[in-house]
Amino acid sequence: APSMQPVIVLGETGVGKELVAQAIHKLSGFPGKFVSVNIAGLDDNMLSDTLFGHTKGAFTGADHARNGLITQAAEGTLFLDEIGDLGEASQMKLLRLLQEQEYYPIGSDLPHISDARIIAATNKNLRQMVAEKTFRNDLYYRLCSHQVQIPPLRERKEDIALLLDAFLEEAAQIFHKNVPTYPPELITMLANYSFPGNIREL
Repeated sequence: APSMQPVIVLGETGVGKELVAQAIHKLSGFPGKFVSVNIAGLDDNMLSDTLFGHTKGAFTGADHARNGLITQAAEGTLFLDEIGDLGEASQMKLLRLLQEQEYYPIGSDLPHISDARIIAATNKNLRQMVAEKTFRNDLYYRLCSHQVQIPPLRERKEDIALLLDAFLEEAAQIFHKNVPTYPPELITMLANYSFPGNIREL
């Protein structure tokens, strides 16, 4: 957690990748914020503006300068969810950010220096994407300084009872009710289900 090196969090949808990223940030002791962005569906221009920001007059409608999320995550953590959906041009920009710790806001010729730690996550098989040449191998290896693989819930059924108790307690607080009791066989029944949606489905 205290390392400034990038982290990649891998696992199926619903396993809790962002919660793991938040835990890493909390344990890091970094004074900055945890800033999260889901990059799925963002084209290269939108991603550049979201992450790097822009200068005043950089494009039509840019009446004011805008700081990107990297600035907001200064001395903290920038969490990039769905990194496997990153387009080729955006992969190049992220690689430069990771290698040189610098980036260019849209409309600026002067590089800005980033001191944000990058944590990325994906439910896709990046190794396979590298083999298929849809994900840059140099970016993949740069992201893999620290790698966390979260197994699906069906492979850690001993967690179901703990999660069930936590979710029941949380729901009871929300609805201002006593924590309900449940029959012991409920755990067995839940353990026999595959939970394709993982913890989110539970």
